[in-house]
Amino acid sequence: MSTPLVSVRDLKIGATTDSGRHVEIIKGVSFDIAPGEIVALIGESGSGKTTIALSLMGHTRTGCRIEGGEIRLGANTVTAMSEGQRAEIRGTEVSYVPQSAAAAFNPSQRIMDQVIEITAIHKLMPRDAAEKKAVELFRALALPHADTIGSRYPHQVSGGQLQRLSAAMALIGDPKLVIFDEPTTALDVTTQIEVLRAFRSVMEKGGMAGVYVSHDLAVVAQIADRIIVLKGGEIQEEGATQQILDAPAHPYTRELLAAFEPVLHKPLEFDDADHQPPILEVRNLSAGYGPIRNGEPGAKILKDINFALERGRNLGVIGESGSGKSTLARAVAGILPPYRGEVLVDGFQQEASLAQRSKEQLRHAQIVFQLADTALNPAQSIETILGRPLTFYHGMKGKAREARVIELLDMVRLPANLRHRLPSELSGGQKQRINLARALAAEPQLILCDEITSALDTVVAAAIIDLLKELQRELRLSYMFISHDLSTVEAICDDVLVMYKGEVVERLPAAKMSTDATHPYSQLLVSSVPKLDTGWLSGLEQDPALLERFGNR
Repeated sequence: MSTPLVSVRDLKIGATTDSGRHVEIIKGVSFDIAPGEIVALIGESGSGKTTIALSLMGHTRTGCRIEGGEIRLGANTVTAMSEGQRAEIRGTEVSYVPQSAAAAFNPSQRIMDQVIEITAIHKLMPRDAAEKKAVELFRALALPHADTIGSRYPHQVSGGQLQRLSAAMALIGDPKLVIFDEPTTALDVTTQIEVLRAFRSVMEKGGMAGVYVSHDLAVVAQIADRIIVLKGGEIQEEGATQQILDAPAHPYTRELLAAFEPVLHKPLEFDDADHQPPILEVRNLSAGYGPIRNGEPGAKILKDINFALERGRNLGVIGESGSGKSTLARAVAGILPPYRGEVLVDGFQQEASLAQRSKEQLRHAQIVFQLADTALNPAQSIETILGRPLTFYHGMKGKAREARVIELLDMVRLPANLRHRLPSELSGGQKQRINLARALAAEPQLILCDEITSALDTVVAAAIIDLLKELQRELRLSYMFISHDLSTVEAICDDVLVMYKGEVVERLPAAKMSTDATHPYSQLLVSSVPKLDTGWLSGLEQDPALLERFGNR
């Protein structure tokens, strides 16, 4: 075997908590990366994958430090270098593509100035040469208007374009190693495919090595030569990508793969459902944003939406960013009052605005938001967060309220002592369970779930879906599930609405979405979901006319 480009030996990284306690985060990890090889670090949140990836640049998060072991990158021993020496190799020997491209760009500077900045810092080439090279990279990354896109500002390009531009920024200094930190997590499925294709093509042409951090095995299968599976700061298993997918040796790897197995939803039957009105009915609903003039808002988003959700059934609403699916959830909940149309819950018409709805109307339909971090008040204990709806809807106080908080925590499979903690002391999955428990405190019949698993890793997301199903059986709930993840929708929904530009373009049973979709946009969405197969992306053929018409680039 040739000399490795990267050699990590017995790496230990520790941190000191706010209370002064020492915690070991990475516990003696060793691995090599060959020149031109792409290695994926996979594992759930907290497994240490990003911590290890950042350490290859000699970087640790605030409060963390490298406490032992050695990292070699080419001729450099990163662990023995001063901070100044490490700064010299960042951008030239090793570079980084972040999860959020938006956070990597300064909104007040033109894109070209930011992409080529590293060439001036390290005096790599004259400005003319740097701009020419940037345009070549833009072309290689399949960016539209390669000659002129650099003159725009970050807000003037789409999310998928910005993610490829952040890759151009990382690649312009010809690094030997590129670190990709979950770079497609926030992207829609069709955009993700284009970005992955572009990354892979540029890496192959340049013969660069890469570290790809992800919790998504299907994405990793398209780009990585080898996979390292991490849990709790330790390597559980490593091997060639195909070998890990076909014959995983470690039980934890098998658990990760099992979370990807498609699980089809089994409909519930409520005996009395036939004699009752739909739990949710939406008639001719139109909604938008901005000041109302002549009875219509400045920006019209939803156009004449109609559907009914029967009691005990679940409806998925899918579509890419900007399709109007989250706006639909907000309009049904009354957060964004529709300017036309009706929302009926359990046969009763709801007031358009949340502020006008009665306590009983509010109680029947609850909404759980995508980002538990922003949905939970960081200054309040879990007990206070769950106690507020108990007092508001049911007048509960004192011991009765405390007992019910403990019951709610048990419902979402969390221990009672968690009630004394603040949201910041919980994991992402725990926070989302608290979000759900708060909705359950109202004792609703319908829960609107807005992308509630999109920020969670695969194993945690699968556990949340199982919990929702269990609660549905126990509490006779119905769900409206907003998502851009088709496998999640298949796992929990009976029927699916496909939305595009504020309109429902197709409705069909969730179990038949992959086979029976007839609208070209639905077919494009279905065909863009990565499979656990290393040859899937290479063999994927999509109609260029469809991509041109519907691709969210």
